[in-house]
Amino acid sequence: MSTSPDKPLKQIHLAAHFPGVNNTTVWSDPRAGSHIEFSSFAHFARTAERAKFDFLFLAEGLRLREQGGKIYDLDVVGRPDTLTVLSALAAVTERLGLTGTINSTFNEPFEVARQFASLDHLSGGRAAWNVVTSWDSFTGENFRRGGFLPREERYSRAKEFLTTATELFDSWRGDEIVADQAAGTFLGDARAGAFVHQGQHFDIAGRFDVPRSPQGRPVIFQAGDSDEGREFAASSADAIFSRHDTLDAGREFYSDVKGRLARHGRAHDQLLVLPAATFVLGDSDAEAQELALEVRRQQVSGQTAIKYLEHVWNRDLSGYDPDGPLPDIDPAPGENTVARGRAGVRMVRDPLAVAKQWRERAQAQNLSIRELVIETTGRQSFIGSPATVAGTINTLVQSDAADGFILVPHLTPGGLDPFADTVVPLLQERGVFRHDYTGTTLLDHLGLAEPAPGGAERETARGTS
Repeated sequence: MSTSPDKPLKQIHLAAHFPGVNNTTVWSDPRAGSHIEFSSFAHFARTAERAKFDFLFLAEGLRLREQGGKIYDLDVVGRPDTLTVLSALAAVTERLGLTGTINSTFNEPFEVARQFASLDHLSGGRAAWNVVTSWDSFTGENFRRGGFLPREERYSRAKEFLTTATELFDSWRGDEIVADQAAGTFLGDARAGAFVHQGQHFDIAGRFDVPRSPQGRPVIFQAGDSDEGREFAASSADAIFSRHDTLDAGREFYSDVKGRLARHGRAHDQLLVLPAATFVLGDSDAEAQELALEVRRQQVSGQTAIKYLEHVWNRDLSGYDPDGPLPDIDPAPGENTVARGRAGVRMVRDPLAVAKQWRERAQAQNLSIRELVIETTGRQSFIGSPATVAGTINTLVQSDAADGFILVPHLTPGGLDPFADTVVPLLQERGVFRHDYTGTTLLDHLGLAEPAPGGAERETARGTS
C-alpha cells in the first residue's frame, strides 16, 4: 500500500493467544498437543519470544461448558489456572509479556492485585491483566454467587474493582521503600502499603504487602465489544481486544474507541486496538485456500454445527441432520436456556432476524446446516502465502483498522511456528516490526508510558521498541 511521505510507518504489535479447547482449536489433528502439560505452554511461549512478539495471552475458563446438561464436546478438559501457568512461563522466557484473563466478578481486589504485583516482580515487569466480567449464574454457582450480580451491574463492579486494585498497587511509592537486600526485607514508613477503600462494591482497609513492582501495575487489557465495554476500555485500559479483523469493520471500531479517549483526558496513543486473528499459511494463495477449507471442516463437525445452531434457535435440534436444510421452525422466544453455561458464544440479540438472514443465505448458496455454520463461524482472518498475509496485516495496521493483532493458531503448541518463521521476517524487511527487543518490560514493547502512582502517566511516553 502507499503511505503519505509525511506519515511515518506504524510499528505493528503482534501477540499470541494460546487458544485452549474451543471451536478454533483442531484438537483432533495428530499434530495437536496437550492443553494441560507445561511443555505445550513453554513451546508456545518460546516461539512467541523467538519471533519478538509483545506478549502471550491466556484466557480463563471458570467452569466446564455445558449444553443440554452435558459437557460440551469441544471443552472436555478445561484449563489450568492462568496465573500459575504465567508464573511458570516467567522462568522460561526473558522478554515476552505475560497476559492473563482474570474475572472481576468472582474475585477480590486484594487477592488479584497481590497476584499480579507478584507476577510483575517475578517476570521483571512483564505482567498484564485482561479485566473481564461475568453475569451468568451458571459460572457463579462455582463461587456460591449464582445470580448475585445483576447483569447491568457487571461493569459497575469491574470499574470499581480496577480502581480498588490500582489503589493497592499505588499504596507503595518508590520514595517510601528502604531495601535491605542482605536481609531480603523491605522497610517502609508508616504510609507504605496502607489503603482504605469504601464504595458500592468494596469496603476494605489494611496494608498491601507487595512493594511497587517494575511496571507500577500490570498493563490493563479489556475485551468488551458492547458500548459499556468500549467506554470502560477508553477510560481505563491500555489495550482493547477486538473481533473486528477486516478493513471496514476494523476502521469503524478503531475510530469509535479512539474517539472516546479525549473525554477521559487520554491521548490517541494511550489505547492500543488489537483484534484477535486466525490464519492459514500455504506455499501459494491457492494452496492456503484449500488448507483453510480443510481446517474449517475440522473445526465444525456435524455435532458442533447442530449445537451452534441451538444457540440461535434456543431449541433442542438434535433430531436434525447437519447435512440437511435449516429448521423450518422459528427460534423459541425468551431467555436462552439451551446454551446455558456455554461461555464463548456471543449472545444473539435478535434470533428471529438472524434465523431469517441465515435461511436466505442458505437458500441462495444451497448450504446445509453444517456448511452454513462453517461459513458463518469458521472463517480465518488471514489466508495466503506468507507474503500475502504479511501484506494484509501491514495494510490493516497502516490504514488504522488496528494497531496489531493477537494471533490464534488452530494447532497448539506448534501452530505458531510457521508464522514466526515465514511472516515475521517479511514484516521486519518492510521495517514495520522489530528485529529485537529494545526494552525489558511489556510497557516498553507496547510503547506505553509507565503509570505514576495515583494513576497518571508520565508526560513522555516510551517509544515503541
